[in-house]
Amino acid sequence: MTRPNILVLMVDQLNGTLFPDGPADWLHAPNLKKLAERSVRFENCYTASPLCAPGRASFMSGQLPSVTGVYDNAAEFPSDLPTYAHHLRRAGYQTCLSGKMHFVGPDQMHGFEERLTTDIYPADFGWTPDYRKPGERIDWWYHNMGSVTGAGVAEISNQMEYDDEVAFNACQKIYDLARGKDDRPWCLTASFTHPHDPYVARRKYWDLYEECDHLLPEIGAIPYDDQDPHSKRIFDANDWRSFDISEDDIRRSRRAYFANISYLDDKIGDILDTLERTRQEAIILFVSDHGDMLGERGLWFKMTFYEGSARVPMMIAAPSLTPGHVRTPVSNIDVCPTLCDLAGVSMDEVMPWTAGESLVPLGRGGTRTAPVAMEYAAEASQAPLVALRSGRYKYTRCALDPEQLFDLDADPHELEDLAGDPAHADALAELRAEADRRWDLSAFDADVRKSQARRWVVYEALRNGAYYPWDYQPLRNASERFMRNHMDLNTVEDSQRFPRGE
Repeated sequence: MTRPNILVLMVDQLNGTLFPDGPADWLHAPNLKKLAERSVRFENCYTASPLCAPGRASFMSGQLPSVTGVYDNAAEFPSDLPTYAHHLRRAGYQTCLSGKMHFVGPDQMHGFEERLTTDIYPADFGWTPDYRKPGERIDWWYHNMGSVTGAGVAEISNQMEYDDEVAFNACQKIYDLARGKDDRPWCLTASFTHPHDPYVARRKYWDLYEECDHLLPEIGAIPYDDQDPHSKRIFDANDWRSFDISEDDIRRSRRAYFANISYLDDKIGDILDTLERTRQEAIILFVSDHGDMLGERGLWFKMTFYEGSARVPMMIAAPSLTPGHVRTPVSNIDVCPTLCDLAGVSMDEVMPWTAGESLVPLGRGGTRTAPVAMEYAAEASQAPLVALRSGRYKYTRCALDPEQLFDLDADPHELEDLAGDPAHADALAELRAEADRRWDLSAFDADVRKSQARRWVVYEALRNGAYYPWDYQPLRNASERFMRNHMDLNTVEDSQRFPRGE
């Protein structure tokens, strides 16, 4: 059989509530809107864990953090855990990554045959939280509200420099794939760091939102004393007392965030245009690792199961799927089996290694009833938190906190906790039983603490004396590029041209 090419477009910290059925009408995102028209659009897609490294490890492997062991942004992703890159490569695919995946540990490939850029975040254990010191802030790497008070305009930033490089390398790779030097099908993953904070945008995109009607949250800041226990921990982890957040700060932060969606839209447009101009076809998947609260309830960034943080956009354009809008809850752990299914990889080879489900049946009009699970055991937590989204309900549990139950159809902003409401006792009992079946929170907590303690020992040891970093170093052999004296000039000029003979 002829296997399809696959292009995965991943972004970072993109709030899924802004994609109710593709990009919201008011967003300046023409390329994503055009992609949405030919895609299956999953309105209620959830991250496996609302933080970068855990969410991405789960996205790649199809397993929750309690299985991957990637509990936080400094936990090692095991080399023996199969990812979609492994499965596809095993089936004969070229697999290539341009951009961020936040792999921690000495394995910086995890099934990718080629990486075109380094990562934007460190690969070592230096960002390890410590449950033995509840409430401790590690100031040099924890989020703080400076991203909000410092929001504004810049022509270049650390993150812009990175994403400019990600897009350039992805386009160059697509040109190279078009030259036909390798007849294998390909899977290219282009993974950006925007619109992740800091909230800084280029002027051309900033100006698009001067008259935007969405620069203030729908739900204003809830007083600290009225927040739920985990939200209080997030406030404290973000060092909120050290900052005076004004309405103008909020407006500027959200404006820059929206501007960076438009910046990403341009980058994605460049990639899709290159694909089209090189006459190649590919299945296209667009997804984020987690969301951003964007000031709703007074919360920013992620680290919570509330919708702004936990819900992500996901769209799949594939000839075998009927474009349309799907409201059934799904997860980004479903990406791994879905890509394999679309590629014609035997599900018997994939399903033993993933907890996700292929979305191909849903994309063809089918149904799904299994609940979506989430886990969080990183900064701002002091014990693991878990959640289930099933039908209209979302249920959360933590050994330290009261359980929560929300009816998202009636209460999309999650303002009314129904855990104590007799009218919803049956739903609560059902989800409570499902959580009991899935999780032993005491064992989960013990595993997290053991992992953290080990990593602190190893990190301190490896930082003492000579240091060999794990950060990925992309290497390009200059002797095999352009024209060199071991090459035939005629062959080089012909083989590097696309299309040939026109």
